[in-house]
Amino acid sequence: MAKRERVVRMSVELPLWRALTAYRVLTMVYAVLLFVFTRQNFERPLVAVGFLAVLVVWTLATLPKVANAARCTRGFLLADLTIALTGILLTPLADANAQTQDGPTLPSIWTAGSVLAFAIKGGWRWAGVASSFVAVANIVERGEPSRDTFHNVLLVWVASIAIGYVVEVARASERTLARALEIEAATRERERLARDIHDSVLQVLAMVQRRGTALGGEAAELGRMAGDQEVALRSLVAGGLVPASRVSEDESQGAVVRIVDVPDDDGPGRPCDLRTLLTPHAGSRVTLSEPGAPVLVDGVAAHELAAAVGAALDNVRRHAGEDAQAWILVEDWPDAVIVTVRDDGPGIAEGRLAQAEGEGRLGVAQSIRGRLRDLGGTAELTSVPGQGTEVELKIPRGKAGR
Repeated sequence: MAKRERVVRMSVELPLWRALTAYRVLTMVYAVLLFVFTRQNFERPLVAVGFLAVLVVWTLATLPKVANAARCTRGFLLADLTIALTGILLTPLADANAQTQDGPTLPSIWTAGSVLAFAIKGGWRWAGVASSFVAVANIVERGEPSRDTFHNVLLVWVASIAIGYVVEVARASERTLARALEIEAATRERERLARDIHDSVLQVLAMVQRRGTALGGEAAELGRMAGDQEVALRSLVAGGLVPASRVSEDESQGAVVRIVDVPDDDGPGRPCDLRTLLTPHAGSRVTLSEPGAPVLVDGVAAHELAAAVGAALDNVRRHAGEDAQAWILVEDWPDAVIVTVRDDGPGIAEGRLAQAEGEGRLGVAQSIRGRLRDLGGTAELTSVPGQGTEVELKIPRGKAGR
């Protein structure tokens, strides 16, 4: 059995949560030792002892809450910030000289841990809100804010917002890296499958096509069908674009009909890879040229555009003959998505489209131009007698989605 690729996702946040856990414990110890060495300065030491006891119990009991983002809930963050703000506001009650001296508050630098938890959990916006509450509490605690107070407040503000922004960038980078690793693993698996299929199924289909063409008659038709399936299978293993489909034979028309099962979750606003819908049209007489990257289009617009392409190919088979060659070119521009269908048929005589519309044949008028008009796009048809026909279907990027 071949070895399969496995994508391992690494969390860039985990070291930050570990650092925050250590920071909270160390700053808790610092706040307790700071009180022990300066307890003679407190007029009401029992107030400080009571708060610090709550701080120690809370810090140790909530260590699992700061282990990762999943456990760090909004309720915990609000309760944690409330304890920090309470400690700041209780400082003048425990130490009457706290407002006249630029001494530390009861929680001291432990308060920064609460703000950093907001930053790591919710990014720079959450950090900005939390640090604003801390700033207001410090200003109220001091009564008349000094330069040192503003300096400390501004330091916490800038540091927390900066860390929150770095966390958001790290998360985006993590998602991008994980997606790149998934694509790389999928590409290697597809290459492995392509090699296996090439060594077995594709060679058999190619042999059936050659032998059927040489034998003629019904075998020739079987060979043509095998050739169509070979092209479709090559497109599948090359890009992995064809969704689950089934092929049936319409006995009344003597033609092969490919029925594509389209996922039901494509809807307005949901992006859909246009290549997925156009790849089933590729065959021995239809060549599809597409970008290497997904062409993301709004779900409804993608299906309507694919239906217009199908209508154009139906016109090629009906008017240019079964042996006519057709080419589909997909272009993904920043401002528009363009799909061009060209054939090498005899072309359309001048005035023939107007005559057909007058006779009630609305294939081009409704199936192609009508669809594109409803999408806010355009359908341009160019035909030169004896040189084939070209249909350009264009949807502005605003309509197609991104």
